[in-house]
Amino acid sequence: MSELHTDSDSPENNWVNPLRDPHDKRLPRIAGPSGMVIFGVTGDLARRKLLPAVYDLANRGLLPAGFTLIGYGRREWNKEEFENYVLEAVHAGARTKFRDHVWERLAEGMHFVRGNFDDDAAFDTLADTLAEMNATRGTGGNWAYYLSVPPDYFADVCHQLQRSGLAESRDDAWRRVIIEKPFGHDQSSAKKLNEIVNAVFPEKSVFRIDHYLGKETVQNIMALRFANQLFDPMWSAHYVDHVQITMAEDIGLGGRAGYYDGIGAARDVIQNHLIQLLALVAMEEPVSFSPTELQAEKIKVLRATKPVYPLAKTTARGQYTAGWQGSTWVPGLRDEEGFDPKSTTETFAACTLEISSRRWAGVPFYLRTGKRLGRRVTEIALVFKEAPHQPFAEGMTSAMGNNAVVIRVQPDEGVLMRFGSKVPGSTMEVRDVNMDFSYSEAFTEESPEAYERLILDALLDESSLFPTNEEVELSWEILDPVLNYWEEHGLPDEYAAGTWGPESAEKMVERTGRHWRRP
Repeated sequence: MSELHTDSDSPENNWVNPLRDPHDKRLPRIAGPSGMVIFGVTGDLARRKLLPAVYDLANRGLLPAGFTLIGYGRREWNKEEFENYVLEAVHAGARTKFRDHVWERLAEGMHFVRGNFDDDAAFDTLADTLAEMNATRGTGGNWAYYLSVPPDYFADVCHQLQRSGLAESRDDAWRRVIIEKPFGHDQSSAKKLNEIVNAVFPEKSVFRIDHYLGKETVQNIMALRFANQLFDPMWSAHYVDHVQITMAEDIGLGGRAGYYDGIGAARDVIQNHLIQLLALVAMEEPVSFSPTELQAEKIKVLRATKPVYPLAKTTARGQYTAGWQGSTWVPGLRDEEGFDPKSTTETFAACTLEISSRRWAGVPFYLRTGKRLGRRVTEIALVFKEAPHQPFAEGMTSAMGNNAVVIRVQPDEGVLMRFGSKVPGSTMEVRDVNMDFSYSEAFTEESPEAYERLILDALLDESSLFPTNEEVELSWEILDPVLNYWEEHGLPDEYAAGTWGPESAEKMVERTGRHWRRP
């Protein structure tokens, strides 16, 4: 057997690892030498999502051999105790099969630093630890700092990272910060948070997490629109009557009353997830899928988006009361532990937005989200106008509704098309039928979890799926008038658990002769 060798003096024989070739987008992307520090590593998000995602990335061979994970928190843990904590999180939440050799290699690079977020000595210890890891683990000085902490601590952490010399990138080493939502509670506070972070990290080094953008079906919006000639010609006001974007949950607050009170459904979901979905559905085709081009098109849409007035008729909000969730009787919001019975925080929110552009002028976008609704579902429905002329006798199409394209984000990920078809028989009767594409049936590949994709993208400096500070501020600019109006108008309406929201939400769309879909 001949030996494979390369002649270093011969350029044509210099071998390049194709898995690290950035020009071939078909091949797996592997992160280069790097490590990650998780602030708030003992919190619920880190335990349920971040730590399992790191293991899954390692298990798929997408992290470098020397990848290093540093936890920062107030627990008095040594390395072994931290490893055991991570191991429990991995067993509970990892998507991929557990492999001893993968775990052992990953655990070698795990360390824990104890301290508060304003603790000079602790951050000096962190700096020493990272310097040691650079020397012994081959991280190359490349570090991502994941702020899995409330926004109130952003200033302390960023200041300490700057003070201890951990924030500044160099020509041969990068430093990035990953930030979890919420990004403020209105436009003014979002601007202040952005100023705090950008005073330490340049915008190109800031990665704001919206986990919905990491979902395969959300990314498929771009494939559906721009890889298929079938859809683009009808993706406009010429054919689309209206768009509905729904994120419904069948659970209540589930012990999150302290966090949720004062935030509410609109701030928690509409400001980030649903407005981002609107931007992806409505934007023009980008020149490429580079971060700069993709974000530019989304920003154009957000600048053109505004609420439809009067808000008394084009918005709705509610709080759930006791009711049947399936076969289970569940308590109302005001009876849940830890929730202020006098609170005006909504658990259901809906609003009507419009986009002032040639493509979408006159098309209402209805956004809604809520807890304790009929079922758990997230979907985007483009509902089309009726055909301008139908040569059918009266009654032949009475059982037919509007055509629709429905993108199911979760669960049962896929795309549904609804159109009219003749019912078999001797008479002409047209009825709605569905053509249903399912991810799970069409592909054998298992979709990665959203946090896997987003953590890997941050390590690779691929920011296409991360909202910029301008996107965040524009989304608040869209929503702030609605929130301000609600704050001036008393208690939200009530709706029974297991239903689809308050009556005011139905009236909101019925006033224009439309109806909400029942997913």
